[in-house]
Amino acid sequence: MEKKREVPEVPEEFFTERLKLRMPKPGDGKAVNAAIKASMDELKPWLPFVQEDPTPQDTEINTMESHILFLKRENLRYLIFDKETDQFIGSTGFHNIEWEIPKMEIGYWISTVHSGKGYMIEAVSALTDLALNHFACRRIEIRCDAENIKSRAVPEKLGYALEGTLHNDELSVDGNRLTDTCIYAKCQ
Repeated sequence: MEKKREVPEVPEEFFTERLKLRMPKPGDGKAVNAAIKASMDELKPWLPFVQEDPTPQDTEINTMESHILFLKRENLRYLIFDKETDQFIGSTGFHNIEWEIPKMEIGYWISTVHSGKGYMIEAVSALTDLALNHFACRRIEIRCDAENIKSRAVPEKLGYALEGTLHNDELSVDGNRLTDTCIYAKCQ
């Protein structure tokens, strides 16, 4: 019988210098939806969930689904808040988790009003540390559209290696063209 790796303890909330990261909870959908609506122009080229204007109810359902997946340790989404004001900033987390290796992928998006302040670098840096030092991950990936310069800047600033670019890898989120995917990784 194959030995299955035990899932380590997963923090529901943790802090960085300026940020609080915590798992989604009931009622978070309103703040997340407001941030999505305020950031539609910046997010729409890259993210499938903003191709149509989500209702507050849609976002609340998505947030609750994320809460359940977090509890099951299948997808660890963290909402990002300003530590001082508790204002919602964005979302990040681990997906495509394989606890047996262990490896995982980090994804993220930020509200336009908070973009350019280093918050996402701070949040992803903290997640990278959590993955490497607490979860003992052997591999962490960040995948993003090759044309998404802002998203690519995060792994580049954090010292992730660009392992390659998959050409004509996926359809764009609007379904109109093929896109290239950059794969960044940190391994230990």
